[in-house]
Amino acid sequence: MATAADNPTDGRIQRSERSRETIVQALLDLVGDGNLQPTAQQVAAQADVGVRTVFRHFSDMDTLFAAMNDRLIEELRPLFARKPQAGSLDDRAAGLLAARFEVFDRATPYMRSATLQRANSTFLQEEHAQTVRTMRADLRFWLPELDGCETAIADALEVALSFETWDRLRTHQRLGVRRAREAVARTVATLVAAIPAQP
Repeated sequence: MATAADNPTDGRIQRSERSRETIVQALLDLVGDGNLQPTAQQVAAQADVGVRTVFRHFSDMDTLFAAMNDRLIEELRPLFARKPQAGSLDDRAAGLLAARFEVFDRATPYMRSATLQRANSTFLQEEHAQTVRTMRADLRFWLPELDGCETAIADALEVALSFETWDRLRTHQRLGVRRAREAVARTVATLVAAIPAQP
């Protein structure tokens, strides 16, 4: 069986891909551990490579953050509904809440990092806009009844289920996870109760 050693070009490609993945993982680890604005030097140290190696694989930090974002999207994709959900309105609202809380549990440090750096990054601005669209579509997949009620209810639900609301509760109001979840759940339940019954 042929191996990378038999084909030096294949071996170099594989080493380059491993090096690239190590750098992306280093950024994920740094941000996940609370370093929300890591430098190229810190990423290089975490990956145990030189700074020149980081920039050989990534033209700038924006490109590196884009690669990290791709990894996160793949991890979180299953948590977003792709087709209308079954069950009663209350059951679907509970399912939506559970999925959204899981997104926040897994992605909070990365979303906080993006928020801090968004003003100076065109990529992060575009990615935030896409995230808002994805969450809006997800809301309507779970609760299609929103298409037939006043827009204020849908708008308020979108805000209640946003990362910005979650981060305010956790960071600025300093609530623990349980109390933050209760606050969001109570808000969502009140809004869902205002959705007119379907004929």
